[in-house]
Amino acid sequence: MTESALLADLSAVLPADRLTTDPDVLESYAHDDAEWAEWSLPACLVRPCTPEEVQAVVRACLRHDTAVVARGAGTGLSGGANALPGCVVISLERMNAVLEVDELERLAVVQPGVVNDDLRARVAQNGLWYPPDPASSPWSTIGGNVATNAGGVCCVKYGVTRDYVLGMQVVTGTGELVRLGRRTAKGVAGYDLTGLLVGSEGTLGIVTEITVRLRPARPPEQTIAGFFDSLADAGETVREVAAAGLTPSALELIDRNCLRAVDDWKNMGLSADAAVVLLGRVDTPGAAGEEEAAALLAAFERGGATWADRSTDEAEGEALFAARRLAYPALERLGPVLTEDVCVPKAAVAEMLGRIEAIGLANDVLIANIAHAGDGNLHPLLVVPAGDDEARARAEKAFTEIIDAALALGGTVTGEHGVGLLKREGLVSELAPAVLDMHRAIKAALDPAGILNPGKVIG
Repeated sequence: MTESALLADLSAVLPADRLTTDPDVLESYAHDDAEWAEWSLPACLVRPCTPEEVQAVVRACLRHDTAVVARGAGTGLSGGANALPGCVVISLERMNAVLEVDELERLAVVQPGVVNDDLRARVAQNGLWYPPDPASSPWSTIGGNVATNAGGVCCVKYGVTRDYVLGMQVVTGTGELVRLGRRTAKGVAGYDLTGLLVGSEGTLGIVTEITVRLRPARPPEQTIAGFFDSLADAGETVREVAAAGLTPSALELIDRNCLRAVDDWKNMGLSADAAVVLLGRVDTPGAAGEEEAAALLAAFERGGATWADRSTDEAEGEALFAARRLAYPALERLGPVLTEDVCVPKAAVAEMLGRIEAIGLANDVLIANIAHAGDGNLHPLLVVPAGDDEARARAEKAFTEIIDAALALGGTVTGEHGVGLLKREGLVSELAPAVLDMHRAIKAALDPAGILNPGKVIG
């Protein structure tokens, strides 16, 4: 069938304002934020408003044997939402309602286009809290967070998106609209299909509604900051914190390259004082929290901090963490940024940071480091001058070497950004052939026509 026949079919099953073929609009929806991940113009963009409209699109794509790529806000960093030639892109941005907040059961039911921070603000009105907080939380959507199993700053203590998804409504690869999971506190009926769909990057189904678990609002946090002379010292301090039996509510790393970029942009005054900054937080209330904060400060000092202190001023703590969140956009001002997302055991953080530093030097690539250091999730940011093809080739080589180094230390190729396009070769290196076959069997069972985001995750 022809593309015109597909468009005619979609026009027949959707309201007039849902379908767009304007090339300028299509280009803006054809890719996420992953640098150098391939993308093409889709045949059209569909912005549905109901689950039934999503179902109608998938069924039309089945009739025309056309790929369909779902996307949220496009903040992904692995190419998971990138369009294929002639595909249909479904943007779920208009499905952005918080449908229910249940204080007694501590859950919320949301559409996939709800922005992460908007959900957090909404449930805060009920004295509740949704913990997953990726750096993109002001813009990224819950549907996108579900697709990649997003983490964030506080997941070192509170877990990632999968830990908070109780159930979902989803359009399957066969065009069925089904509900998975539960609303109850416990439930083990059947396979955990909800957990399987979380992190599947739109390759097993298109999520049209999510039921998320909530927690009570937490007390104010105390912030502990430490300055270090080297990445190695900061990495050893991560081990020191873990060895002390501490589980802070955040433990973040930001190096001199990031600090300098943020300073040049926002004049925050940190880079003159430190090669590396570790930022820890404690949210345990009362006397126990005071003891925990003191223990975390002592761990920083044992780890070799040249300066360390704690602040109970929430505004001051937020300002310090703002530098961490600003690092990626600050570096983008210098040129294209290829973002890594490896995760290693906490005991290997210092060694991995050292290897990243050596890889950058060996390949003559500027690598800035930010990290969810407390759980070993490292984000080396490879910065390349715009238009420099030779530098790009060196950066891509360094990217692969960082993945290999993480695997050699018992780590994984992606902690929270997903496989998408950029980590497919790394996934093949990480998983045994029999395990890859299991992935392919699941894909074939749930998407027998192979139309759901083909070529992503499992190529």
